[in-house]
Amino acid sequence: MIRDIDITLSPEEASDPLSIERRALRKAGVRECSGHTILRRSIDARHRSVSICLRVRLYIGEEKAPSFTPIPFLPVSGRDKAVVVGAGPAGLFAALTLIENGIAPIVLERGKDVHSRLQDTARLSRDGVLDSESNYAFGEGGAGAFSDGKLYTRSSKRGDVGRILRLFVQFGADEEILYDAHPHIGSDRLPAIIERMRNAIIEAGGEVRFSSRVTGLLKKGDETVGVRLSTGEEVMGSVILATGHSAKDVYSFLSGSGYALEAKDTAVGVRLEHQQALIDSMQYHTDRRGPFLPPASYSFVTQAGGRGVYSFCMCPGGSIVPASTEPDALVVNGMSPASRGGAFANSGIVVELRCSDLDSSDPFSMLRYIEGIERRAWNPGFVAPAQRMTDFIDDRLSSSLPRTTYHPGVVSRRMDDVLPPLIASSLREGLRAFGRMSRSRFISDDALLIAPETRTSSPIRILRDDGMRQGRGLYPAGEGAGYAGGIVSAAIDGSEAALRLKGDYYG
Repeated sequence: MIRDIDITLSPEEASDPLSIERRALRKAGVRECSGHTILRRSIDARHRSVSICLRVRLYIGEEKAPSFTPIPFLPVSGRDKAVVVGAGPAGLFAALTLIENGIAPIVLERGKDVHSRLQDTARLSRDGVLDSESNYAFGEGGAGAFSDGKLYTRSSKRGDVGRILRLFVQFGADEEILYDAHPHIGSDRLPAIIERMRNAIIEAGGEVRFSSRVTGLLKKGDETVGVRLSTGEEVMGSVILATGHSAKDVYSFLSGSGYALEAKDTAVGVRLEHQQALIDSMQYHTDRRGPFLPPASYSFVTQAGGRGVYSFCMCPGGSIVPASTEPDALVVNGMSPASRGGAFANSGIVVELRCSDLDSSDPFSMLRYIEGIERRAWNPGFVAPAQRMTDFIDDRLSSSLPRTTYHPGVVSRRMDDVLPPLIASSLREGLRAFGRMSRSRFISDDALLIAPETRTSSPIRILRDDGMRQGRGLYPAGEGAGYAGGIVSAAIDGSEAALRLKGDYYG
């Protein structure tokens, strides 16, 4: 017999498997079981005493089932081929899905392998030296490889979230991601997982090629039949385009070749950095978090100036990094290791930006608007403009800046000189609202705004319902196509693109 039991425990009790099993048995009214599995775990911090809510599956009188069954990736050498452009979450999961369906993927990645990327990103943070093809956005694993590895998504209606999480576990992620309410892997653990995915693709007979930048698509009549590389080489096959939303040159050659694009709503703002201890105190109602609770996170959303303002990609115990892809433009992002053990917490605080704010008839209007912000923020060495949170709210230049995790360094500057007025004014009003929601604990003189956070989602969508203009053989997928936001939703979208390709060509 199998029984699913909901229980609530103290953080200390929830850290002990024996305590979990005993409490579940007691609530089920049985004396023993052959084992248990945690189905879901979440933190309830609404009251002064923080508790852990668990759903536990008890195996009573029968053998405990495994958490998941690994998916076999059978050989596809000599089979029909398809081209996958990009080795981020959408591209990697598209390639794995192609292999599952008997198709050999050729994965073309403009950047370097994930371990070489670590050296290039370290050089960018330490010395301010940018490799425009290998950085926090470009390279194996995509932007998601260095952004904490957050796996929470609301995309369950688009596909099988559980399958994506189980594949991550198959390639080395902790099984906790299968049941945590807000799962994450950590930017320190993702590279090894990504490398195992790449090796599985190669071992099955697929190809993964680095430093292979696609500069155009090949067509035969209305059908996309391959790609052209910067070297002039042509690689043939139907194309899953999973390039991520920082690959602006891709949008240019698509538009120039007559493919259908449109401007897309997005959000821009800043990275906000607090002491992690302050966030712990605010969320857990205590001056000391203790050893049985993880570093606290937060999520805020409000309306300000008629548009949404919200926290985005919150990184407890993390750091802020330069995520630029061009030598004369600045972008910042956040990341954190699996332990989330750093002294600082950061989050994007962003403001909704609508196509109706601009010339929505121009597919590139939103992209150009964002480029203007990134260029206005740039300083030599990727030093970032920064302002104390209280100084921004009170509209004054900061005379000094607190310590920060942003290694290239910061310079005091008014956010109003970097961000457009409609963004700055809504951001200021939004932060005041977040302060009211937190009984003023969120507002801190030691909290620092660092600008700009501009790559929250794609500013362009590659239409995939316009068969008249896109033709057959092209499958835009993931964040760069404008149909996903985050690791899991991009992975789902890449998998779905592979299934569409299989259905179109192989029934």
